[in-house]
Amino acid sequence: MKQVTIGPNDAGQRLDKFLTKTYPNLPQSMLYKSIRKKDIKCNGKRCEISTRLVQGDVLTMYLKDEFFQQAPEEYDFLKAPNKLNVLFEDENLMLLDKKPGLIVHPDEHYHYDSLIARVQHYLYEKGEYQPANEASFAPALINRIDRNTGGIVMAAKNAETLRIMNEKVKHRELTKLYLCIVYGHMPKKEDTLEAFLEKNESRNRVYISKKPTSETKSIRTRYRVLKERGGYSLLEVELLTGRTHQIRAHLAYIGHPLAGDGKYGTNAINKACGFKYQALYSYKLRFDFSTPAGLLDYLNGRAFEAKEIWFLDGFKSWD
Repeated sequence: MKQVTIGPNDAGQRLDKFLTKTYPNLPQSMLYKSIRKKDIKCNGKRCEISTRLVQGDVLTMYLKDEFFQQAPEEYDFLKAPNKLNVLFEDENLMLLDKKPGLIVHPDEHYHYDSLIARVQHYLYEKGEYQPANEASFAPALINRIDRNTGGIVMAAKNAETLRIMNEKVKHRELTKLYLCIVYGHMPKKEDTLEAFLEKNESRNRVYISKKPTSETKSIRTRYRVLKERGGYSLLEVELLTGRTHQIRAHLAYIGHPLAGDGKYGTNAINKACGFKYQALYSYKLRFDFSTPAGLLDYLNGRAFEAKEIWFLDGFKSWD
């Protein structure tokens, strides 16, 4: 027999989802059968597969110990550095300034050093994340940006923050602004660009067109010219739709690729500017909640800005 008390980070989950994540050695067929036969009870009573767990619930499981065996406590995230550029942190949320070259999650080749691994290592060292005490939750990233793009990434320290922020991102109750350097001078000082984007997963790139097809999604990209230097322009960009590689591909499509962009730019432009990465930075984040945000209501209206943007100093010296 095993008893588990549901903590705040596990509350709100369906019973079957919680047990599947917490005890990977428990076959689903055995899980469902045990619930039906009342070998798994919630607060001493019969429960259903779809029962929503509440903080303080006590699960009692009359199953063999072998189903509860878990992997030894060897945490891969400890192999990553714990160095982070923290813009803001409290008991719920972290805002991180990710530098270009760092992946946010391990890729298909598996890579020990990633932003999420650094976050978990950092919080582990602070004593705020103890995997042995968490049944199914781990600190998680709320948004992501490309490896070679820098900027603000949000991380949730608890399950409620993750749930709330995922909803806010989904309903676009955040404003994210980017800075970028593009080749050439824009036809207008401000404009909202509209087009259609098709994603090619196998090539990890997207294609822009004027007309929609069954494979495309609409995109809207708003820009404002901040400065012009030589044959380049510094833009502030707001994504009105958030598609993969949208800024890079959309601006390249209209003839103004990002400086340093090896995927959507050109070799000649990239060689001339000498940039190792595309000149793109998610530099400002504002919380614009239009619906209640629960324990995160205190963030509404607040804005945060990254200060160290690697390509700005070089741009100021261009003629």
